[in-house]
Amino acid sequence: MAAERLTMRQIREILRQKWLDKRPHREVCRSLTVSSGAVSNVLARATRAELDWARVEGLDDAELETLLYRNAAQGATLRAAPDPQWIHAERSKSGVTLQLLHLEYLEKHPDGYRYTQFCELYRRWAKSHRLSMRQVHRGGEKLFVDYSGKKPCIVDPKTGVVTEVELFVGVMGASNFTYAEATHTQRSADFINAHVRCLESLGGVPRDIVPDQLKSGVTNACRYEPTIQRTYEELAQHYGTTIVPARPAHPKDKAKVERGVQIVQRWVLARIRHRTFFSLTSLNEAIAELVDELNDKRMKTYGASRRELFERLDRPALRALPQTRFVFGEWSTARVNIDYHVEVGGHYYSVPHGCAHDTRSGQRSTVDVRATANTVEVFLRGERIASHMRSHDRGRHTTCADHMPSAHRAHAEWSPSRIIGWAATVGPETTKLVEAILSERRHPEQGYRSCLGILRLAKRYGGARLEAACLRAVAVRARSYRHVEAILKNGLDRVALPANATTDERVVTHENVRGPGYYH
Repeated sequence: MAAERLTMRQIREILRQKWLDKRPHREVCRSLTVSSGAVSNVLARATRAELDWARVEGLDDAELETLLYRNAAQGATLRAAPDPQWIHAERSKSGVTLQLLHLEYLEKHPDGYRYTQFCELYRRWAKSHRLSMRQVHRGGEKLFVDYSGKKPCIVDPKTGVVTEVELFVGVMGASNFTYAEATHTQRSADFINAHVRCLESLGGVPRDIVPDQLKSGVTNACRYEPTIQRTYEELAQHYGTTIVPARPAHPKDKAKVERGVQIVQRWVLARIRHRTFFSLTSLNEAIAELVDELNDKRMKTYGASRRELFERLDRPALRALPQTRFVFGEWSTARVNIDYHVEVGGHYYSVPHGCAHDTRSGQRSTVDVRATANTVEVFLRGERIASHMRSHDRGRHTTCADHMPSAHRAHAEWSPSRIIGWAATVGPETTKLVEAILSERRHPEQGYRSCLGILRLAKRYGGARLEAACLRAVAVRARSYRHVEAILKNGLDRVALPANATTDERVVTHENVRGPGYYH
């Protein structure tokens, strides 16, 4: 096995057994399952690098690998390795970055490692020593949000039932400025609206919001490419910020809020544990009062309060709030029905009839629907095609006249009073017949077409003949378009009525007979 393929653990063990235990090559080869040539190669490289066991013990893997496997054939000089302890100590100072430390390192060692390898050597050292790389938070950069595992309670004043509610916590990265409120649930509406109130409390918008990967904010949890819930993404677009979820099972990614939640539990929940709250509003009033005290409390480590640091570091860097408040909207998909309506919460809303079918597939269109408390918006391929006031009347329809085909629109404009008004322009006998037809149908709509057909006969036969035909139809109790048309075709409108025929009809009183007054 070639030496270059040995692990650093094997290399160290070869040197230990040869230098400390004085073992022969054969025993070393047997114990490590390596070739004799590999052992010789490692010893030769260590001798060339003027190493001994005491020095090897003081080197980490990266430094030892650099000393053993430098490119001697090309005459490359040994580059000075950066001091990881110095890097770690300097990074704890405010404003110091790895890039700055690399520039200072190059000032001392112009031929040293480039930036990428410089960072990699430090990361290896930090990982081997189980150290967390300190997160450097800049003013206005990040807002960390999370829910508390420990929950406050409210009591129903009528039943005495105790209900646990959720505790939402937000912490600014640079100043530790804290926001907290109770919500009924962790569901999307409560989660999003808590963000809105938090940003309004801050008076501005941070560059990034860092949540945990809970379902209300992330639909598909993933370490590398989490899928942001659509309404959460819409909130970020509205406020001009970015959602950067922490990695699953990596609480150190949001250590600020983890610590902030713990502080709120001790400073707020512990102090209200003996108090009873009968509503979410009264609970949040108590929480807000105690959180204000927390933000005004002087921190020994920083020598200032959270509020002072917030005003100094975060507030100047926050982006301005938009002029309009974000309104929570629930997104869903729906298929357009054949009557160019979509169903949302049991109610039906119209879309332009031309959007009912997808011209590309020939199938009924599938649209995106955004429903708020007051409005319903319909989107087709990202473009809004309809907007309605929201209705909670199940089984009913909300239809915009502009969405209807011209034939449907004309039919929708029909009404009993309008049809009777058209009949009055022909004459009183025509009006009587139309009123009789509408009153005797179970539903007036069933008589619309019959009445319109009768009125159109005036164009073919003239108003006078139609009046005479309607007089005869009323007298003989004929109640249809076909009857009137037959009278005109056969010229019966010109024939005098029989002596026993009368236009004065006995008024029939019945609960199903509405009478003409019903339509006015």
